[in-house]
This record gives sequence, C-alpha cells and structure tokens, in this order.
Amino acid sequence: MITIVDYGLGNLGSIQNMLRKIGSKSIITSDFEKIEQASKIILPGVGAFDTGMKHLVNLGLVELLNKKVLIEKVPILGVCLGIQLMTSSSEEGSEMGLAWFEAKTVNFNFDGIGGKFVLPNMGWQEVSFKKESPLFEGMSPNSRFYFVHRYHLQTDQQNDVSMTSKYGYEYVVGLEHDNIVGVQFHPEKSHKFGMKLYHNFVHNY
Repeated sequence: MITIVDYGLGNLGSIQNMLRKIGSKSIITSDFEKIEQASKIILPGVGAFDTGMKHLVNLGLVELLNKKVLIEKVPILGVCLGIQLMTSSSEEGSEMGLAWFEAKTVNFNFDGIGGKFVLPNMGWQEVSFKKESPLFEGMSPNSRFYFVHRYHLQTDQQNDVSMTSKYGYEYVVGLEHDNIVGVQFHPEKSHKFGMKLYHNFVHNY
C-alpha cells in the first residue's frame, strides 16, 4: 500500500487525489501498524523545518521511518518540506533533520546577483534532469513544476543531485539515493507533469 505520512503538515488530500487520478490507492495515516505495512511511502510537508521535525519526533515516527527507509529499503518520496526534512539541518531553524542525504537546507542568497528576486519563490519553473532516474521515465526535458518555498537544498554529493532549477542562480530541486527520492516542488499542483512523476514513483520503484 502507498502510505502518505500524516504528521500534521502538508497537502495530504491533494496528493491522494493525484494518486487516485493515476489509478493508485493510498492511505493517509500516522498509525504505526499501517506505516509498518507500507510498500511505498510519501513524506509530504508544507511549513517550517523545525515544526515538521518536532511533529515527527512527538508522534514517535522518526525511528519507524528510519527502519522502513534505511533498513527495509522501502521506496520513499519526499515532497517540498518532506525532502528538506531528509537533509541534516536547515538555516530556517535549529532542529536536526533526518539526515538521509548528506545535504542541508539553506536560504536563498542573492548577494551580487542583478535583478529583484522575491521570496517565497512561487510559481512554475522548468527543471533540468541531472542524471538518469526511474522518476523521469517518459518525461520531456522541458518539464515544468509548481514551486512555493523560501529555502532550498544544498549538497556536495553531486551523485545524489537528480534535478536543478534556476531562480537567480542554479539550485538543487531534486535528490535521489537508492530508495530515497525527493523533490522541492509540489507535483500534486503540477498538472500533467506532476501526474507523470507520481506515476513513475508508483510504478518504477
């Protein structure tokens, strides 16, 4: 079963509706037993990094998710705040992240860049695919997704970088390592492009 983790933050219903459109059943839950039975996991999220981590800790979900993801190697997709929580830390707060990637979440820094860039970065942007991935099967090179965020991913592990985009400068919007994948944008708000991405996650992992 595809399990959407409910830790109190995120477009849970929108993700489930998108999965329904591609013919995939899913459940939204924070129940340990149901997450334990998950064949694929989606970690959504909208809001602040510290709030997200505190919710996961208070619900007792960190140990369970570590077991499912790191030991059992269950495929997981992090969406927006979800992928940020998979990094080690964020400049937005002081809590430690899940650290599934050797990466951190940082604020946009437009120092020395001409032009005016408003935060949050909101709207449609094209992405660049940086490596072959089952997540991108059949997707056009000019695929566009919907973004809403103030912070972005940063890593020195270039082999983990699956996608970048540009807002003032090129920055990381996708990470992938083994069974762990994540995107900064909102596929559930990205129409046909997001539908294809969810389809690929469901059927290719």
